[in-house]
Amino acid sequence: MQKKLSEILSSFEHESVAADGKTSVPETDIGDIVINSLAFDSRDVTQGSLFFALPGTHINGTAFIPAAIANGADAVVFEGEIDHGLQTEIAKAVTKRAITAELDSAVCGTLPAFFRVPDTRFSMAPLSDAFYDSPSKKLAVIGVTGTEGKSSTVAFIWQLLRLAGKKAGFISTVQYSLGGPALANPQHQTTPEAPIVQHHLHAMLENGCEYAVVEASSHGLSRKLNRLGTVLFDCGIFMNVTLEHLEFHKTFEQYRSDKANLFRALDMHDHIKLIGGRPVRIPSAGVVNLEDPSAVYFMGCTKKPVYGFTTEGQAGKAAAETGENAKPLPPVPDGIRFMTARNIASARFGISFTIDTDGTAAIFRPDDDPALPREHSIIHIQAPLPGAFNAYNIMAAMIGVSSISGISFEKLAALTPELTPVKGRMTVIDKGQPFEVIVDYAHTPSSFETIFPPLRKRCTGRIFALFGSGGERDLKKRPLQGEIAARFCDVVVLADEDPRGEDPLTLLKMIAAGAIRNGKKEGTDLFIIPDRKQAIRETFRMARQDDIVLLLGKSHENSIIYKDFVMPYDEIAEAERALTEMGYPVAGE
Repeated sequence: MQKKLSEILSSFEHESVAADGKTSVPETDIGDIVINSLAFDSRDVTQGSLFFALPGTHINGTAFIPAAIANGADAVVFEGEIDHGLQTEIAKAVTKRAITAELDSAVCGTLPAFFRVPDTRFSMAPLSDAFYDSPSKKLAVIGVTGTEGKSSTVAFIWQLLRLAGKKAGFISTVQYSLGGPALANPQHQTTPEAPIVQHHLHAMLENGCEYAVVEASSHGLSRKLNRLGTVLFDCGIFMNVTLEHLEFHKTFEQYRSDKANLFRALDMHDHIKLIGGRPVRIPSAGVVNLEDPSAVYFMGCTKKPVYGFTTEGQAGKAAAETGENAKPLPPVPDGIRFMTARNIASARFGISFTIDTDGTAAIFRPDDDPALPREHSIIHIQAPLPGAFNAYNIMAAMIGVSSISGISFEKLAALTPELTPVKGRMTVIDKGQPFEVIVDYAHTPSSFETIFPPLRKRCTGRIFALFGSGGERDLKKRPLQGEIAARFCDVVVLADEDPRGEDPLTLLKMIAAGAIRNGKKEGTDLFIIPDRKQAIRETFRMARQDDIVLLLGKSHENSIIYKDFVMPYDEIAEAERALTEMGYPVAGE
C-alpha cells in the first residue's frame, strides 16, 4: 500500500511544522512524499513509514522521533511541545540522513514532514482509515463487546460464516484471520491500535472477504483512544458488562458508555457497502444478552432493531444464585424479539441445549408488524464446547450471523457440532493424570462467578484455582477475586499474572485478603507462590484423583510482564511440561 501525503492529509486535524516542532511551514512541498507504511513503534519504522509518536505511561513517544527518522520515517505525527534537547537530537538525525543520501544514492534523500496534532492517538484512526482506503466501507462488519465472552463469540461467528460458505476474517484477543486460517495474535491488546485494525481489514478485502468480525473492547471503543472510531459497524453484539478496567474508565458508568459506542456506531452511516464491487445495503441490528441489567441501556443507544437472547438464568452467574442470594433477572423489555436456551447440559467436552426462536431468522423487514406473532421454532443445539456459559456465546453468534446474512437459525444450528473451542478458553489438558486440568482466561470477579458454579456442581473431588491479577490495573477487583475463589474452590493458589510495575508479593496479598475473609488460611488451603511455573508444579503435586485444577488468567497470552523485563510464557505448554515431569502419560498407557 502506498499513498502520497496529499491523499491523506485532509483526513485528520493537523498543523505542518518544521523539525523544531513549532515553526509552521506550507504543505506545498510535502504533498508528493510517498508513504508506504504506518508505525507507532520506532523499531517497526522502515524507509517510507509515517511514524506516530504516541504519548506513553512512562515515556513520551516524541523521544523516539530521532530513532524513527534514522530508520527511514518520511513523516512524523506528534502532539505537544518538543523540548530544546530533543529538537537538537531530531535536527542531528535529519542532517545525518541528508548527508548519507548525498553520499549514497540508494538512500532516500526526502526530508521528513512533521505534523503536530491535538491528540496523536486519536489521529491514528482517521489517518489509518484513509491510508487503507476505508476498508470497512467494503465489508459487512460485526462487532462484539462485553466484559466476558467476546473472544469466543467472535470466533464462533467467524466459524459459522465460513461453515456456511461465506468468506470472512476476524480480529480478537486470542487469534485473527485475514481470510485464511486463524493465526495467533501476537498483540497484548484485545482491540489493536487503529493502524493494525485498518491493515487487517484491508488485508481481508485483498483476500476476497465479504465479512469481518471485530472484538470491540472498551478501550477500542473509547472516544479517547479512538481505535475503532472509523470502523463502520453493521451489527453490534452486547454480551455483558461488569466491574473492570476502572483504572482507565474511572467509573462503571463511563466503562459502560464506552462499550455502548458500538451500538451508537450503528446509527452513524447508511450501511450501503461496496461488496464485491457492487453497492449492497447490509441489514443492521443490535444483539443483547437480556440477562444483563444493562441490556436496556444498550438498546437505548441505537435506533436499529435489536434481537435478544437469554438462558432464563440457567447458565453462568445466575445459575449459582439460590435462596437469599438469588437475584431476579431483569424483565424482558416489551416488544423485543428474542431467543431462549433451555435444557442446558454441559459436560467436560461439550454442551447441548434447545433454543426457542422468535422467527426463523434474525432478519428485520421494513414491512414487519411487531404486533403479529412470528413463527417459533424449537431447535436442538449440540457443540463440542465445554462450559454452560457457551450457551450465551453460541446464541449470540447465531443471531449475529443470521441478522447480517439472512441465514436461518435451523441452518446455523446444523453447523454448531463443527464449532471448535478457542485456545485457552476452558481448554482441557489431558496427559493421563488422575486429576482434571483446565486452562481459561477468567480473570475478573464476574468471570469467576460464571465458571466456578458449574464446575463445583460436577466436581466429585476438590477444586484448585491458580490465578493472579494484572498490575497497574483496577485495585478493587483483587480482594473480590480472592473472596469468590475461596467461596467456590477448596484450595486457592496465587501466582504472578502480569505484575508490571508493582511488587508481585504485595499484589498477591491484596487478593489473599479476600480469600482470608472467606475462611481460607495461608499455608493450609491458601498458598502464595509468585513464580507461576513453580506454582503450577506445587498445585499439581497437591492434586489427587477426581480433583479439578484451574489455571486462570494467562490462557493464550505469550508472556508475563514484570517491571524490568518480559518473560516469554505459554500456560498450556508449561502445564503439559509439568505433567511430563511428573511422569504423565504413564508408560504403557
